[in-house]
Amino acid sequence: MENPLISQYLLTLLTGFGLALVGTPLAGWLGRRLGIVAQPGGRRHHQGAISRLGGVGLALGFFGALAVSRLTPIPTQDPNELRRLWGLVIGGVVMFIVGVIDDRYDLPPWIQYPSYLLAAGVAIATLLILERFNNPFTNQLVILPALFYIPLTALWITGMIVTVNWLDGLDGLATGVAAILALVLSLHMMAVKQYSVAPQALALLGAALGFLVYNISPARVFLGSSGAFLLGYLLGALGLIAGGRAPTVLLVMGIPIVDVAWTILDRLRHGVSPFKGDRRHLHFRLQDAGLSTRAIVFIYWSFCALAGVLALLVSSRLYKLLALALLAGLTLVLLYYLSAKHPE
Repeated sequence: MENPLISQYLLTLLTGFGLALVGTPLAGWLGRRLGIVAQPGGRRHHQGAISRLGGVGLALGFFGALAVSRLTPIPTQDPNELRRLWGLVIGGVVMFIVGVIDDRYDLPPWIQYPSYLLAAGVAIATLLILERFNNPFTNQLVILPALFYIPLTALWITGMIVTVNWLDGLDGLATGVAAILALVLSLHMMAVKQYSVAPQALALLGAALGFLVYNISPARVFLGSSGAFLLGYLLGALGLIAGGRAPTVLLVMGIPIVDVAWTILDRLRHGVSPFKGDRRHLHFRLQDAGLSTRAIVFIYWSFCALAGVLALLVSSRLYKLLALALLAGLTLVLLYYLSAKHPE
């Protein structure tokens, strides 16, 4: 890799980190000033009123770093790359704005979920689509028609937003997992010489790390819906933006994704709305079992990082699929055990 690229990558990373580092405490102050705070009680076990506008600092870091990276754009052979970049930006802005409104007014699900589909529509319109993948059993390229890739992409984007939003239950959990995935995606893009899109993942990595300084336990500011919705969309879009990194995203996000599926089914099984917030999530069940917040977050980060290493080092798609199946199976066993021991 050439030195100018390394310099630009470092500049993007440090810009995202620096802007989030400066912007997050200001966002925390703004949240307290406007009364957009999380009070103690309910699902969260925190002390005192904590600002829910931390996503403002994260957004400042990401979009600022992305803008800096575009001052000297890296040449590309992909004629649709700029269109996809605009999809990343516009969809991210849409989700950020909806998240800020939700932080202020607690939007009902019938407004939240259509907004996810709106962001998915932005992704599809800008060619951020889950159109092609390699069959792990035959290693042959599969290209889906619009009839299949449109709903599949909508499910992908919506699912990632929901997964990150529901993962944001403990200090530093969602942001740390997002930082790990952003690092893995950026390294993957560099490894396959997709140098022009790597700054997009690095911008997110820097912003997440800068925000994490204030969000690690005990958190001084929360991600809020503005940050969680934005993170979910960006991770889903980045998984599609450079030739399809969906398997990598699935592997790193395996535990949170399985947890979302289990929680939905568990709520339906008990006659509870799947949209109703509760403590059925794996991280809350581990907390109820006696583990500290930092221990749970460390466990999640460790498994996600290990999955990321496997995604980078293991070339066989079949082995990646088997690793994902094993991780999902272990997660399901743990969820079943904890659900029996600590029913909601």
